[in-house]
Amino acid sequence: MTEPMNAPGASVLLLEHEAAGGRIVAEARLNSAATLNALSLEMIDILTPAMKEWAREDRVVAVILTGGGERAFSAGGDVQALYRAMENNHHAGERVDEYPYQFFEREYRLDYLLHTFDKPLVAFGHGIIMGGGLGLFGAASIRIVTENVRIAFPEVTIGLFPDAGGTWLLRNMPERYALFLGMTGSRVNAADAVLLGLGTHSISQAHLDQVLSGILELPFTGDKDADRLRVDEFLQAQEPVPMPRAELPVVRETVTANGDLGDIVTSIRSLNGASQWVDEGLAAMEQGCPATVGIVVEQVKRGKHLDLADCFRLEMTVATHCAENHDFSEGVRALLIEKDNRPNWQFGDLESLPADYVDSHFLEPWPLNPLHDLEKVL
Repeated sequence: MTEPMNAPGASVLLLEHEAAGGRIVAEARLNSAATLNALSLEMIDILTPAMKEWAREDRVVAVILTGGGERAFSAGGDVQALYRAMENNHHAGERVDEYPYQFFEREYRLDYLLHTFDKPLVAFGHGIIMGGGLGLFGAASIRIVTENVRIAFPEVTIGLFPDAGGTWLLRNMPERYALFLGMTGSRVNAADAVLLGLGTHSISQAHLDQVLSGILELPFTGDKDADRLRVDEFLQAQEPVPMPRAELPVVRETVTANGDLGDIVTSIRSLNGASQWVDEGLAAMEQGCPATVGIVVEQVKRGKHLDLADCFRLEMTVATHCAENHDFSEGVRALLIEKDNRPNWQFGDLESLPADYVDSHFLEPWPLNPLHDLEKVL
């Protein structure tokens, strides 16, 4: 059994497995099962230097991302810590706590690093994968989903928006699905994940350890493209997993980003009755944050024309506004802090949401975006 290179109680365990031919397959294992591996700043600050070191080390031929515990790869970001910092700023009436802005910048830099990692990067996705966890998972070049995955952009419930690379993920799926998932926060299953391209391979959760052992036996050469193909072919050869029925196909092509917010909301509402899954999503949208719905529509429209780096710059802008405005902290309070499930959104419904308020989230609040130095990648 491979022992971690860092402290056994660390929030991310760093392991280097001996592979065939004296090579190394590294593993970063999220190690906070009690919080469903919610991504914290501490985790980000462990992962970032480790990934940079593994990128430089010639013996490391691949990296695997895993989540400890049976229930989740990662259920999101540590929004309770963000809430406490935002409340400090709101009560002071000025920025006295830099934590939210540091968190977003360092999280997005890590996600960008993973997206552009030039060795095979394999994410073993099981259970719940949402928010900041989806940011990590979706950045991997090879994304395994198990039969029990539940993937979502759930930010409409807390007044945030699909960030951590969510713009890029939404950009690269059919527009009707991007709008529906972002506006309703609906969870997708393994079959839907493969349909969307969020999952590249499906493996039974019971076989994940066996799959890891098989990867370690592959004849890696250090040729990054050839090694990525070896991992892909090995995973394709695994026994097919019984998949649940896909839910997404009932979302009709009439749902598009053409028109104003009212038109798009009407097209989403027209799906009422298509399935129980759809109806649950529509109910979540109506109860969720109106500003988030508006932001998602604008995010999907703008994202179509952005490269990877610009997607993260857009998210840094919007996240900064969300941290400074009312709805994000209020949504976290209602759902996770006081748990009364009665958020007092700034605007009571979608019909009263001003277009200029949505647009204001996309205005740069600084002379220079903190992520200005990310290189453009198509």
